Amino acid sequence: MEYSLVCHSLYAFWSSPVKKKLILLSIMFVIWVYMLYSCVGYCSNMPSLVVEGNRGKETSSAVGKRTESSRTDLVSRLMSKPQPWEDIESDYEEPSIRTAASRDLLNNELETDRGDDWDEMRGEQQRAPDPSAMSSFSNGSGSKKLPQAIIIGVKKGGTRALLEFLRVHPDIRAVGAEPHFFDRNYENGLEWYRELMPKTLEGQITMEKTPSYFVTREAPARISAMSRDTKLIVVVRDPVTRAISDYTQTLSKKPDIPSFESLTFKNRTTGLIDTSWSAIQIGIYAKHLDNWLQYFPMDQILFVSGERLISDPAGELGRVQDFLGLKRIITDKHFYFNQTKGFPCLKKAEGSSKPHCLGKTKGRTHPNIDPEVVQRLRDFYRPFNMKFYQMTGHNFGWD
Repeated sequence: MEYSLVCHSLYAFWSSPVKKKLILLSIMFVIWVYMLYSCVGYCSNMPSLVVEGNRGKETSSAVGKRTESSRTDLVSRLMSKPQPWEDIESDYEEPSIRTAASRDLLNNELETDRGDDWDEMRGEQQRAPDPSAMSSFSNGSGSKKLPQAIIIGVKKGGTRALLEFLRVHPDIRAVGAEPHFFDRNYENGLEWYRELMPKTLEGQITMEKTPSYFVTREAPARISAMSRDTKLIVVVRDPVTRAISDYTQTLSKKPDIPSFESLTFKNRTTGLIDTSWSAIQIGIYAKHLDNWLQYFPMDQILFVSGERLISDPAGELGRVQDFLGLKRIITDKHFYFNQTKGFPCLKKAEGSSKPHCLGKTKGRTHPNIDPEVVQRLRDFYRPFNMKFYQMTGHNFGWD
């Protein structure tokens, strides 16, 4: 009888709708807690998606340091935007006779470079990441290293094209935006610089490009202090064409700047060239190279022809791969010539199965320049070019 009452009580308990709901909710709660615990454990092993507003500032929080150190190259390439760093040489001063015009032009150049950097990088961010890179770097493999090779110049010489072509090589890893470490951000320190670099595996080369290094007086000593074994690459181009291209870039953003002719001469009547204008100054290659040779031997510097990079990209890329000690993987099969833009494009860009050309900021149509001005510039550059040919042991055929 007692047993029967107990059974009846248990049956009544389990049959109660309220009790059934409580039991069901308890089970669901346990499952939810378990899933939350599992998710937290999994996410803690995933790379952080935090992007610092200012990576150069140190934080006092240990958590912040762990977050920064765990950022993967994949996340940086997918999420980061290029920093608004300028690409104008800070040690050039315009003559006092036209201070206002020069200051306006300098500001125009700064804004132009910011816009071009963003346009170049925007297309890069839209490309799908390489699946093999995703699996490798999401697992935390590889490490960030200081660059073993740097494209140091020159502005409007073809440095962006060279970097994009080189990134096709599986043994080259390069940061997309220009770090400007050795000319503008040196006070941030080498660890800040290292954190900008992508992760690399054993046998891979870390690279960056900042064209203004070539004309920055302090850059050779600073790079040498980082590593005397750093390999340097300089893309050079006919200095007259380069100066016009430099001006064209600024003109595309600021159409109200002075004419090319007025900026070229200190005095148009006497024909005296204004070498303080950065567009002219950059093309005096021999002067800048002399500064670099005080810190690096010539066999550590490779000069790439900007003209041949257009007419024979595979040939120039072959020289670069040899210089870096890499197998010649980038060949003719990687390129096709785009008739509209007037320069070669990649059949398959890094991490993508689609063709890729440089953005709209490349291949601009140059304005018509007075032929007498062009000839005067050629006469001006000729002795500097000859000296440059002698120093490098290569005639680039600009004269």
